[in-house]
Amino acid sequence: MPHMKVVRVHDYGGPDALVLDEVATPAPKSGECLVEVKAAGVNFFDTQLRSGAFRRGSLPVALGLEGAGVVTAVHADVRDFKPGDRVAWIYTPGSYGTHTVVMASRMVRLPEGLDFKIAAAGIYQGMTAHYLGRTVHELKAGDTCVVHSCAGGVGQILCQIAKLHGATVFGTVSSYGKVAAAKAAGADHVIVYTRDSVSAEVKRLTGGKGTDVVYDAVGLETWQESMKALRPRGMLAFYGEASGDVPPLDVKSLLVHGSIVMTRTGLDHFITTQEEFSARAGDILRWLASGELKVEINREFPLDRVADAHRAIEGRGTTGKILIVP
Repeated sequence: MPHMKVVRVHDYGGPDALVLDEVATPAPKSGECLVEVKAAGVNFFDTQLRSGAFRRGSLPVALGLEGAGVVTAVHADVRDFKPGDRVAWIYTPGSYGTHTVVMASRMVRLPEGLDFKIAAAGIYQGMTAHYLGRTVHELKAGDTCVVHSCAGGVGQILCQIAKLHGATVFGTVSSYGKVAAAKAAGADHVIVYTRDSVSAEVKRLTGGKGTDVVYDAVGLETWQESMKALRPRGMLAFYGEASGDVPPLDVKSLLVHGSIVMTRTGLDHFITTQEEFSARAGDILRWLASGELKVEINREFPLDRVADAHRAIEGRGTTGKILIVP
């Protein structure tokens, strides 16, 4: 029986809890495809699955949720894909591996000429940026937005999507060392939120009006400044809590800050149909292939150094995307 390698967690813990296991290569079941992984993306959420902060199913847990590669086998009922197809996917546990089984409904064919690494670096965070900038608040010419963590994976893509659609971007970063990356992504103004007041700078730059929308994945360190930066009836969209959870708040504070709207979002709820999934993924991969959208690959790690990849992303000192390349 053929075997494959996959990174799993047998006991929740720090980066050293990651174990490279050799297991039997599974055959695809109904609706599934077996793919050879060429590159897998690393996300902060992966570290939370490893530590037990988020728990899905029983141990051992296979790590990695996104990637790109080549289809090697399909179940008889799969009609849209065949062996040899170049594809990218999301929401597939076990993407940190030599092979993984992917639901055909969570996979998309790569445009001709699009590199596996670029696809793996852009697919998941690109779709996250897409729902934030095209659905949660549909950015258009004349809009203003605050993009926290503008030098990060989602932040850089969201900034570019905002610029593609004519919006002005106030990008924030945690250190001066990330300013250049934020500017390279297209941010019109860059604010170091650990040193300067985001709300004061945004109000100054907008003539006291405030911004239409704030996209915030930092959480604890930024949520108060995010609220203050909004115009009346503006929107604060959370999509992560890298610095810690936002504490409970009095709903009247939404009124105090101008009858603002606050939401905590997740990609699952913005790809509820196959048509929506395909449209979002298709936009991102098409923009990547055409060069309208660019992703920065920060570092690449082999399977036996996944722990180092997790240490790097948890240190919050990186810009762009970290990849696992089997």
